[in-house]
Amino acid sequence: MEGFCHHKAYITKRQQLALLDDLLKIIKAAPFYTPTMPKTGRPFSVQETNCGPLGWVSDKKGYRYQATHPVTNAPWPPIPKSMLDLWQTLTSLSQPPEACLINHYKNTAKMGLHQDKDEDEFTAPVLSVSLGNSAKFRLGGLKRADKTQSIELKSGDVILLGGPSRLAFHGIDRIIKDSSTLITDQTNLDAGRLNITMRRVTKLAKV
Repeated sequence: MEGFCHHKAYITKRQQLALLDDLLKIIKAAPFYTPTMPKTGRPFSVQETNCGPLGWVSDKKGYRYQATHPVTNAPWPPIPKSMLDLWQTLTSLSQPPEACLINHYKNTAKMGLHQDKDEDEFTAPVLSVSLGNSAKFRLGGLKRADKTQSIELKSGDVILLGGPSRLAFHGIDRIIKDSSTLITDQTNLDAGRLNITMRRVTKLAKV
């Protein structure tokens, strides 16, 4: 789809380890929690946390962005420089992301087809980094019923949803068990995958 970019093996193993170290510090300050669906209260199969001025949350009140952790009520930690540099390099935007969502997929977790549309700014792309076990990523069109394609995302891959693909339906069908040892070797987290997604939330300032 136009505007979709898949940068395979963009982040080197050394850079992955450095980024993972940054993420562990964030997770310590803002622990993972389990979001729930707004209408049903059903828990997600992923755990999540955030960093940056705003964080995306989901609970019975709905999908939204807020400045504090929903459990600890503390402000989110700042986005690490490595991620801000990646944003600037791959998006060419001088204005930084305002939200950086960190999802932890255990090996049985998945994510249904959805659009990232809780933001006020759609001209800025969504930038996403994969660490750990590979995932079967599904990319569709602007309608839920549009034809989809399956893409394998490996540790160190980066994808960008911009232009017409910014509001494309997408999701995670499954995690490929034992396809990476990055997380199990370096952390006490359950084996699986970390997905880091950066977004602009408010309108870009006119320059």
